[in-house]
Amino acid sequence: MKKMIPFVARLDGDETQLWLKVLQDALPDYQVVAFDQVGDEQRAGVEVAIIADPDPADLALLPKLKWVQSLWAGVERLMVELPDANFDIVRLTDPQLAADMSEAALAWTLYLHRDMPAYRVQQEKKIWQHCELPLPSQRCVGFLGLGKLGTVAARRLLDNGFDVCGWSRSKADIDGVATFAGPEGLGKILKRSDILIILVPLTAQTRDLLDEKTLGLLPHGAGVINFARGPVINNRALIKALDSGHLSHAVLDVFDIEPLPQDDPLWNHAKVTILPHISARTNYQTASALAAGNIVRFFEDGDMPETVDRTAGY
Repeated sequence: MKKMIPFVARLDGDETQLWLKVLQDALPDYQVVAFDQVGDEQRAGVEVAIIADPDPADLALLPKLKWVQSLWAGVERLMVELPDANFDIVRLTDPQLAADMSEAALAWTLYLHRDMPAYRVQQEKKIWQHCELPLPSQRCVGFLGLGKLGTVAARRLLDNGFDVCGWSRSKADIDGVATFAGPEGLGKILKRSDILIILVPLTAQTRDLLDEKTLGLLPHGAGVINFARGPVINNRALIKALDSGHLSHAVLDVFDIEPLPQDDPLWNHAKVTILPHISARTNYQTASALAAGNIVRFFEDGDMPETVDRTAGY
């Protein structure tokens, strides 16, 4: 009899069914089953589950659970909802996510670098006028966060001729990239970043990391791109910096509340580009293959994948 792997998720029916199919294809020697189809007796023996925005109450019904495989890269919600869980959490570390994020970082950096927001305004006013365009090497792109996603994205911007710098909790070493760490390093990178790309995880330390004081350290006319989590930026401070002209534009892919409420002032702000959290979406096939590999190695060889550091929050 095949070992059963429950899929614990709060997704709509169609998305749940799609995940179940792709996961089952990736795990042909196991039985992947929606949590509500798992009986009480079966739940008692579950050691591993695959999760996508799970209900904590469902996971509490799996007494022998050793670890869960998340299908998302971000785990901050799990840290909040499962503070006392006695099982480990494995986050999705997918090279395809890094490739997609690096593509998004390049695309939206070029959007700001080549003054696309200004040309859009000129089109609306029927103005035919060019903006001065510096060389990429004359434009410093700063990364807040140099994890797997940030490192790949920084290298891609470097390959496209930009001056690149980066900041992380602990000092990173990336050829060609000036790197900084800690509170003092944060100030240094902000002061030199003409375009700032945010890729830090949301933790107690990074919530409101960019407030009125830190945003004020950016050069006059700088642009901001947030691919991390909404609460990393204080929205009131951001709007104030945009309205004053200190910041030229903000590209926002993540928000405190998603979907962004219809009455949120960010929707109508002339210096804000709104994206519906699309910079690097989980790929069904590659994510399922990675999850399957972790599960098979665990049951065949006892190899435990890298788990989330609950102290660090990621």
